[in-house]
Amino acid sequence: MLKVLMAILMLSFLGTSCSSKKKVKDVDNSATIVKDYEVRDASSTNRPGWIEDAMVWVEQENMDTAKYRYFSFETEPKVNREIACNLAKANVNAAIAGEITTFIQKTLAASEEGSASIDANNPKTQALRDFVSNTLAEKIQSLIHGVAPVKEYWEKRNYLKKFGAKKDYVGFTCAKLVRMENSRLQSAIDKASEDIISKADDPETKENVKKALEKIDEDFVKARKGEV
Repeated sequence: MLKVLMAILMLSFLGTSCSSKKKVKDVDNSATIVKDYEVRDASSTNRPGWIEDAMVWVEQENMDTAKYRYFSFETEPKVNREIACNLAKANVNAAIAGEITTFIQKTLAASEEGSASIDANNPKTQALRDFVSNTLAEKIQSLIHGVAPVKEYWEKRNYLKKFGAKKDYVGFTCAKLVRMENSRLQSAIDKASEDIISKADDPETKENVKKALEKIDEDFVKARKGEV
């Protein structure tokens, strides 16, 4: 489930990074909407804009973006609403950790220093690569504290073969908008960066990783706001 959430969040993050000027609107559920399903019931007549892009939506709503960072995610369809919303609540920290992990991995891969430090042909970087690939998300999740719910939205959907679904079935999804104090978020990212640096065995690799992640906490916030 964590891998699924990370994949979903990666797509969400890529969309967020280039959306700072767009207008995120709620979608009227009274009409047939999206893809391979019909919405049969929902907690609101409108699908909230914060599901599409949390940071853009909260800025448009004049919410406190100076103190807090906002995150949103939506579950895969489940057999009933209670399961979907309980799962959404239970996976808040994992979802945020997945988004941070994806950004750190992209930063390391994109930077000149990071690329050299995760070279698969360099045996000295094996411990570092293993940590980033297999343990980083779990480590970041353990560092995330103080996440608070802001909004919840659920839908009952009829998935239909005639619209492209693999089979006809009913599924419930649940979306969450949550917030985390900026200071707590930056602290978690900084501590995760320190752990990554510590996994580099030789001085040259350690210095390269340190340089690549020098402003990772600031860059993460800027990227979510579409500023980088």
